[in-house]
Amino acid sequence: MTRTSALSMLISMKVWLKLLIGSLLGIALGLLLPPDNSVVVSALAWLDQLSIHIGTYAMLPTLIFALSVAVFEIRQDNRMWPLVFRSAAILVLASIVIIGSGIFITIVFPPARIPILIEGQKESLSLDVGKGILELFPPDMFSALFSGGAYILPACVFAFFLGAGLSYDRSYSKPVTSLIDSLSRIFYYIAAFFSEILGLLMIILGAYWAIQFHGAIKAEVFHDLIILLGLWGLVLAFILLPLFLYLLGPKTKVWKQLYGAVGPAIAGFFSGNINFTLPVLIRHAKENHGVRRRSSAVTLAVFANFSRAGSAMVAAMALIVIIKSYSSLGVTTADLFFIFIQALGISFLLARHPGDGAYAALAVLCTSFGRGFEAGYLILKPLAFYLIAVGTLIDVMVASLATYAIGKLSGFQEDKEARHFI
Repeated sequence: MTRTSALSMLISMKVWLKLLIGSLLGIALGLLLPPDNSVVVSALAWLDQLSIHIGTYAMLPTLIFALSVAVFEIRQDNRMWPLVFRSAAILVLASIVIIGSGIFITIVFPPARIPILIEGQKESLSLDVGKGILELFPPDMFSALFSGGAYILPACVFAFFLGAGLSYDRSYSKPVTSLIDSLSRIFYYIAAFFSEILGLLMIILGAYWAIQFHGAIKAEVFHDLIILLGLWGLVLAFILLPLFLYLLGPKTKVWKQLYGAVGPAIAGFFSGNINFTLPVLIRHAKENHGVRRRSSAVTLAVFANFSRAGSAMVAAMALIVIIKSYSSLGVTTADLFFIFIQALGISFLLARHPGDGAYAALAVLCTSFGRGFEAGYLILKPLAFYLIAVGTLIDVMVASLATYAIGKLSGFQEDKEARHFI
């Protein structure tokens, strides 16, 4: 095979396949590298952060311009609020089912107790909802665009008002609307370029993930929890959640839509970052699920910010394991109800934690539960990357499949042939 033909084959390869191959190569590399070499681990950690930055580089402008145009278009159709209410209903229902099922599975199949470990210094991890609300409305509206890229909700609020303002007087806004629409399409293709090279970045992400996983396995105290979270995460993401699509009607090809979500699932699991996955989700929503921009931009913005049920579920399951490991009294029914309600509320409040959702949720749950467990999350610090990975995988699958479902229910979706999927 010539170099030209090999390059051509690589370029034409499906995005999900590039991500999968990159991840597998990364895992293989991580298993070959010395896990106890601090220089190697530090270098991989730095490269991991660089890869996340590259992956999110075009995310914010792509989302802002797409969301602005989407809000404008659905307001013109007088269909914005039905779309928002549909999204909210599915969001709440998914959160209740996911978190409730995770707690139930942990009680039915309890992992082994985790022995008492030496705890490190307590970290400062909190939701800080008050600060988050203040950042939604900075003194200067344009400041919302320069929040550092991690907390994207202020930029989404800016895009909403911009899109709503475009509907005020078409005679004045038409040139601006055309400009924003053009920018949306331009940044979409820029984001598409980055999604095409993510396979290379996945080598680094996979290698760093493998190094951390080797350390967690070596500890020999987390095996049961790793297996429980891994198996239930896979069952939930690839079996139970897709089955809900049957409610859309007999003509819904569930497994085709599941196949269309594989790319974002791989990116979400190994990056553990919902913002990193957003450009991939935006592209797959259009080119695999066939959802129009006016629907997908709105629903993905809503679910990326407010639907973190997977992360909250992982945190709830981890807290139950911690309590059972260190308390002879076990977990009462009242405790389970408290954990469920707390986790449900937290799942809507993780917008400021795109890359550490499950671990931040666990820290908040431990603090809220009290009774000497305020620093309990530190026990699972060596496993934090895994908690985040499983939680993000479920979050991404919910966002992807819900975007398809809402688009179909709202009449903004057309079927794509699987052979044309990216």
